Amino acid sequence: MLQRVYIETTFVSYLTARSSRDVVIAGHQQSTQEWWEQSRADFELCTSQLVLQEAGAGDPKAAQERLVLLKAMVLLDTTEEAVILASELVRSRALPEKAADDALHIAIAAQQKIPFLLTWNCRHMANAMMRPAIEAVCASKGYKVPIICTPEELRKVIP
Repeated sequence: MLQRVYIETTFVSYLTARSSRDVVIAGHQQSTQEWWEQSRADFELCTSQLVLQEAGAGDPKAAQERLVLLKAMVLLDTTEEAVILASELVRSRALPEKAADDALHIAIAAQQKIPFLLTWNCRHMANAMMRPAIEAVCASKGYKVPIICTPEELRKVIP
């Protein structure tokens, strides 16, 4: 049985976006494409209605490309428990109020016991300085936080 990974909106955005002129973003896009080609078959890809909403916004053509990729993924339920956990993450200041959607991504993955959350959001999600507070809140509510990581971190070790 494959391990599951929650695919967050920034991953799909980097995967489908036109190549950036910004060298850092272009590198992230390249890493995302490499992960997609080399590693996606190693996981059961999961997403949420929130990701579908976020990915469906913006330029209609780009949104359609993102939504086509997401369509083949397992759609996780956004439960009342996940909404409550997300609210607690914000209320306790583990994440700022403006990151309420980020809190919901984490909460859905934690509540559904998804081992990994794949993102390029390093401001509020894949952020080592915020992780202890996120973990503490989730643990206090009986949940384990998924490993929140970028595509560069979620790779098989090749002998």
